[in-house]
Amino acid sequence: MGIFSDIGSFIMTPLYYAISAIMLGWHKLFSLVLDPEGGLSWVLSIVGLTLVIRVLLIPLFVKQIKASRNMQLIQPKVKELQKKFGHDRQKLAEETMKLYKDAGTNPFASCLPILLQMPIFFALFRLLDQAAKHDSGRGFLTNEKATEFGHAEIFGKIPISETFWNSGPWSTGNPHGGVMIVAAILVMAMTATTFTTQRQLMRKNMPADALTGPYAQQQKILLYVLPVAFGLGGVAFPIGVLLYWTTSNVWTMGQQFYVIRNNPAPGTPAFKAKEQRDKEKARKHGGGVAVAGEVEAAPEEQVDRRPAVRQQPKKQTRSQRSKSGGKPGNPSKPKNKKPGGTK
Repeated sequence: MGIFSDIGSFIMTPLYYAISAIMLGWHKLFSLVLDPEGGLSWVLSIVGLTLVIRVLLIPLFVKQIKASRNMQLIQPKVKELQKKFGHDRQKLAEETMKLYKDAGTNPFASCLPILLQMPIFFALFRLLDQAAKHDSGRGFLTNEKATEFGHAEIFGKIPISETFWNSGPWSTGNPHGGVMIVAAILVMAMTATTFTTQRQLMRKNMPADALTGPYAQQQKILLYVLPVAFGLGGVAFPIGVLLYWTTSNVWTMGQQFYVIRNNPAPGTPAFKAKEQRDKEKARKHGGGVAVAGEVEAAPEEQVDRRPAVRQQPKKQTRSQRSKSGGKPGNPSKPKNKKPGGTK
């Protein structure tokens, strides 16, 4: 156990310093307008920590989106490999991994943001737990600040270090009942945002042929397994940690909505919706929409393209034609006269 403890300490100690530094920075900022010892300043510091972590993870999120898109686009090729090497599992695995490598993707790329956040999640959990139980700080969090952090309360008498599981039986007027209500709301919010984010990805940004392969099955499993896992585990997490995870999920949902709306994968419902929006935008601002190399004029600006009717010349008498010396409707130039009036 000593070796594992040393390894855990080696991994977590840098995280304690990083997390505590970010939180104390936000806390100092919010203390300019809020009570430094109040729970709201510490709650907003946790929200600030979440935003900083998610901003730092944006490059990884972009990589995840690209990998997920490539996984969707190569699903027809994966099906062909399954038909060709379905009898040989080893060969199928080799060819599939080769296909993933050539496409620059990985079936586990979608899990990277969650996996990288888990150490931060547990580090925050330990910071809050130790501050509440022992009034001891980690990293840059001094014992004095740890005491404030560990005993911070929101809505009057609800400590952010309490959990749904350890809040005690619910009863009217009991502060523990308030803990259960707030914790339950955050657990449900965390579960709902996890489910919505995954469902948004499957319904809006996956082509029809990618909804039947093994990758789609993996996504469907995650659609239901992850929310259930977070919901069951959430009852044991402090309110402060639940707040961190819920805020992170809301960020993910908004970020994913923006990416899917503005840069959807080809052949997906989101891609068709973007094409329709682009047509409507071009119709409003440009007066027409280019479709398949043609220009469709706006209804109010359509022009009558029928050929103009040619005006027929007036009929002339024989004497008028002989005087004009030309054909009807095309009078010729008058003949030049010689000097002196002779023709």
